[in-house]
Amino acid sequence: MRFGPPPPDGGPRLQRNDRTGPRTGRPTLPGPATEVVTLPSGVRVEQLATGTGTPVTVFAHGLAGDIAGTRPLGSAVTGRRVFFHFRGHGRSDVPPGPWSFADLATDLRAVADLAGASRAVGVSMGAAALCRLIAETPARFERVVLYLPAPLDGTRAPASVQRLERLLASVESGEAAMIADAVEPEIPTAVRNTPAGWSFLRQRVEQLQRDGLAPEVASVWPEPALPDEAALKAFTGRALVLGCRGDETHPAAWAERIAALLNAELEVYDRPSIIWTSRNALRERISTFLNADRP
Repeated sequence: MRFGPPPPDGGPRLQRNDRTGPRTGRPTLPGPATEVVTLPSGVRVEQLATGTGTPVTVFAHGLAGDIAGTRPLGSAVTGRRVFFHFRGHGRSDVPPGPWSFADLATDLRAVADLAGASRAVGVSMGAAALCRLIAETPARFERVVLYLPAPLDGTRAPASVQRLERLLASVESGEAAMIADAVEPEIPTAVRNTPAGWSFLRQRVEQLQRDGLAPEVASVWPEPALPDEAALKAFTGRALVLGCRGDETHPAAWAERIAALLNAELEVYDRPSIIWTSRNALRERISTFLNADRP
C-alpha cells in the first residue's frame, strides 16, 4: 500500500483499524502539536515551533528521521526553534519523484525563510541538504551545525542502503513487529532493554505506522549533494561539524573534509550512537556554539 500525502485538513496519511503497536509498558505520551505549512513551491511540510524570540534556528533531520529525533539537539538552544519533516516523512507531502538534494535544500530554505531563521542544524541527510543550500547561498545563515554529515558525493554505505530497504518494506507491511525489528538497530545494544530504549522504539513504531515513509526518499541518491564541494569555501558564517569514529554510515573522514572546506570548528567523537552515549555533552556542544554572540 502506498502512503500518499496528508488530507487537506493536515491529518495523518493513513489510519489503520487494526493497529498493532507495542502494548507493553506505559503508552507513549501524545507528542506536541505540529502544524502543516505550505511552502512557496506548493509542497506542504509538517513543522513544530518551540521557544520564543531570536535567534531562530531551523533543524533538518536525517534520512527516515523525524522531528522527535532532532528535538534533543536543540533542547538547550536559546530563541525560537523550528523542527520540520522533509517531504515523504511524517505528515509532509509526497511530491512526484525522483527527488534530489536540490529539492531538499529548496524545502529547507523555504522553511527557514518562513521562520526567519538565521541559524540551522542539519543531521546526516539534512546536513547534506544544508551543505547544498549554503553552497548556493553562502550568506544565508550566520551559524550552522552539521551533525554526522552524510557523504556529499552520492555514495552510501551498503549497511545504510539495506537499512532503508528493510525499513521501507516494514512500513509498507504496516506490521508493528516488522517495523520494530527494522527500527531496533538504531538503538545501541546496551540501551535496547532499558526504559529509554523501549520508549524510543514504541514512539518510532507508532509514528511510522501512523504517518508512513515514502519510498521516494531513496531516490535522493545516487546523485551528489552538490555539484562542486569547493563552493562551500564561500560560506560567510560560522560552522560546527560533529563527526564520529566507527560510524560507517557517516564516515569521520567526511566530517573532516567538510569542516576543512567550511573552515569550521570540528569535533570527532570516539564511538557511534552519540545521541545515546554522549547526549548531555552533545547538547552542550551544540547549544554553546549556537548561543554564542552573533559574528
